[in-house]
Amino acid sequence: MIVAHMRELSRRSILGAARQPGNYIPGLFFPFMLTAVYSSQFAKAVDIPGFPFPDASFLEFVLVGSVLQGVSFGAINGGSELALDIENGFMDRLLSSPVARPAIIVGRLAGSMTYAVVLSAILTTVFVVMGADIAGGVPAVAALLVTSMLLALFLGGVGVALGLRTGSQEVVQSIFPLIFVAVFASSAFFPVDLMDGWYGAIARNNPVTWVIDPVRRLVVVDFSWGDVGQAIGVTTGLAAITVTWAFLELRRRVART
Repeated sequence: MIVAHMRELSRRSILGAARQPGNYIPGLFFPFMLTAVYSSQFAKAVDIPGFPFPDASFLEFVLVGSVLQGVSFGAINGGSELALDIENGFMDRLLSSPVARPAIIVGRLAGSMTYAVVLSAILTTVFVVMGADIAGGVPAVAALLVTSMLLALFLGGVGVALGLRTGSQEVVQSIFPLIFVAVFASSAFFPVDLMDGWYGAIARNNPVTWVIDPVRRLVVVDFSWGDVGQAIGVTTGLAAITVTWAFLELRRRVART
């Protein structure tokens, strides 16, 4: 029974996201725009002494950061839609029905993860058409898709937890600037090896950097199980924390109602 509930609520979440272009167009537009600008303006950056990947093009260098940036743009939409369900009373109807409680969260997170995989596949394909060479081949692309999915699970967990706690779309959407800053204050668009001062310290200790760097090596250098383990391990750990938080918030909301 619980599997059927998860399937139906996941389907509702995925179809709802697909019918709202505003949820996924920014995730496509901004990575393409920023990648085009950066690849043009910073193409010579690979010639800077100390650049960690001198044999790669700047397009190949920013590929992973651009993909994960696009994923981050839409990952919290599930939490925003859940908050809307609370605002319009649909959540109350769900809680008064025999729907399995875990299915409520799983359905929303499934939408975020599906969005991440589809968007990552589209962005990666376009970047390859634009001339990016993926040294790690198909296994590296698969690792990128899995990492994207887990990153969406992590951020989706944050959105769902906040949606359940506050019941407000505005509150959930207000964390988007924080996500935006977290991506830029990482190694997404420039190597931490060449960063100095406080900005470099923040970027080196940013969990986003810990995810991007190993996946970038898979794409730019070659496939390595060690890099796969690091990327998946970090995102899995982060996702476990936020998903647990989301389930705790659901328990509190059920107890209040």
